[in-house]
Amino acid sequence: MAIKWLIDASYFVAAVLFILGLKGMSSPVSARKGIVWAGVGMVLATVVTFLTPGMGNYLLMIIAIGLGGALAWISGKKVAMTDMPQMVAIYNGMGGGAAAAIAAVEFARGEMHGTVVTLLATLGALIGAVSFSGSVVAWAKLQGVMKNAFRLPAQNAVNIVLALATIGLGIALVIAPAIDPMLVVAFFVLALILGTIITLPIGGADMPVVISLFNAFTGLAVGFEGFVMGIPALIIAGIVVGAAGTLLTQLMAKAMNRPISNILFVPMAAAGGGEAVEGEQKEVGAMDAAAMMRYASKVIIVPGYGMAVAGAQHKVWEMTELLEEAGVEVSFAIHPVAGRMPGHMNVLLAEAGVPYEKIFDLEEINADFAQADVALVIGANDVVNPSARTDKSSPIYGMPILNADMAQNVIVVKRGKGTGYSGIENALFYKDNTRLLYGSAQQAVAEVIQHVKAMSV
Repeated sequence: MAIKWLIDASYFVAAVLFILGLKGMSSPVSARKGIVWAGVGMVLATVVTFLTPGMGNYLLMIIAIGLGGALAWISGKKVAMTDMPQMVAIYNGMGGGAAAAIAAVEFARGEMHGTVVTLLATLGALIGAVSFSGSVVAWAKLQGVMKNAFRLPAQNAVNIVLALATIGLGIALVIAPAIDPMLVVAFFVLALILGTIITLPIGGADMPVVISLFNAFTGLAVGFEGFVMGIPALIIAGIVVGAAGTLLTQLMAKAMNRPISNILFVPMAAAGGGEAVEGEQKEVGAMDAAAMMRYASKVIIVPGYGMAVAGAQHKVWEMTELLEEAGVEVSFAIHPVAGRMPGHMNVLLAEAGVPYEKIFDLEEINADFAQADVALVIGANDVVNPSARTDKSSPIYGMPILNADMAQNVIVVKRGKGTGYSGIENALFYKDNTRLLYGSAQQAVAEVIQHVKAMSV
């Protein structure tokens, strides 16, 4: 009785720590503390599980924890900030895969009793398997292993047939008087294929929302399997992660003005490119770009994935400090879906040492662009495309964007004259007040820094 009380109390404390950790992660200022709180909760829940009466396989558990912890530690230390989105994607997938594996083990034991328990195990297995295979595809796309978007003929029809077949097998598992191993195998195979097929057509522009959605799936799957196993910590952790992921997915979909159903079944890459853009792109040199910003009163910097790829965040902050020393007011504008994962740009800027009070989201800063002398766009594309306001045939029409085009002058740091990651032409690049500074963000900003220094002597 005393051991059971200790275990239950520990799980309760772990659940509270999970909630406090998630609360801390809601702000960049307290995010690190939140991660520590959640980590302490996870360690507590893991350690106390070893005290569960009747628990066996201690050696396998220790080996698994040791291997997993070592791999996570090494990969976490080595991963580049530009590769963080794919790491988040694969970690999401591992969580979903673990939940599906728990269900598979329970099915193999054949000891589940009650339709509700079997139903929740089946739901957890379905959602977890879809999250696992879909996250692996997302990782492969972000890592460059797989072609960005691959759409099957009659893609939506294939999705529907696969989904119905998988659900049908799941229902058969729930109502069957005994567990049929072949039925279980067929169910898991179809669920894994479903996650793969759904994710294949999704391009990079939609990837932040998809990663967030799979995060929500993983949380729900863990919560369901926690109920099956009777572990309150898993139930609470799963519900908290699932709820947070669902809310984040809805917020990001709203930021793109695209329903989640469109993101999954009508990917941006398959929606067309909108009207042809007239005009020509006008180039600017690093010296002229430096002069425009050095003698400006207000500069707003819009970072995008191009800055992440070039690893230019430290150079951008160095340039910002030089401009501020010259009396220029500088701030950063972040779109909710900038980059390849939720909060990608915020993480990069924080790593470079940019103070949190200089970073503003779309709603906070959009009105300021009209008073800005220069808007410096570094590797961003769709989030500053004015076609979202004017071109009804554009796949991003209606998406809230950063009003960079309303600044007196716009400088766009861009590697070449091609379209962005989503394949949509950006009307901003052809505006009369826009000049393009070609080259990688690292190189271009470094050249601007040298000229700003020379002008400040």
